[in-house]
Amino acid sequence: MIGLVVVSHSANAADGIVEIATEMGGDAPIEAVGGDGHGGIGTVPDGIIDALEAADEGDGVVVLVDLGSAVMNAEVAIETADADAIIADAPVLEGAVNAAVAATDPKATADSVREQAEAAREIEKL
Repeated sequence: MIGLVVVSHSANAADGIVEIATEMGGDAPIEAVGGDGHGGIGTVPDGIIDALEAADEGDGVVVLVDLGSAVMNAEVAIETADADAIIADAPVLEGAVNAAVAATDPKATADSVREQAEAAREIEKL
């Protein structure tokens, strides 16, 4: 199964997004990582590496990020981790929900899950 990692500058935000996505995604492995490693706001590659490896069940991992340095640190983590992962260019909450649902498809690939996450950019709220 495709795993998911949600990276946010806030650990609370990452946890909340994963809580919502898990409700929709059932058995998909979803990991939250956020904060600077010392209880503050930010992101660090080490935490992302741990989350990538925890979410990886062998079929790949799709990473959703909130902004700025989360992208850069996720890229560093992907280069370093022992996991096959890609970043989705998607809104983090809506993308995580779409990805979680897509990851439950037995035929899902990392690319198909990423595409569904990225399709969330087109969701209208009003």
